[in-house]
Amino acid sequence: METAQDTVREAVDWIVLVIESLGAVIIAIGVLIAVVLLIRALAHPTSPGAFTRVRLVLGSYLVLGLEFQLAADVLKTAVAPSFTEIGQLAAIAAIRTLLNYFLTKEMANEKAELEAAGEAMPPLPSPRH
Repeated sequence: METAQDTVREAVDWIVLVIESLGAVIIAIGVLIAVVLLIRALAHPTSPGAFTRVRLVLGSYLVLGLEFQLAADVLKTAVAPSFTEIGQLAAIAAIRTLLNYFLTKEMANEKAELEAAGEAMPPLPSPRH
């Protein structure tokens, strides 16, 4: 017989799966957009900052995807039954948080460099292009 705790744990497991999947999809979309921008930059080099813009776009998607992954980790921790699992999740969450922090810091530096060079970040490509 399934207890209320088992039901909650199973529901959270499904929610975590959805959130982790969303994070992965966001990262995959970012990679695809970055590849398109990279191909455009290689085919038509318009400015020295073209590759920096590709990195900034990819970094933005990575940061967003990592935020979703971190949210899933927080939910896992909320229902983790053992100290071992809590420790493992804490380590994973710490690694993702550090990655997110350094990615955000690097992106801010690169964006400042672009602005100092008089180049602005272009908007994300629209589906019409």
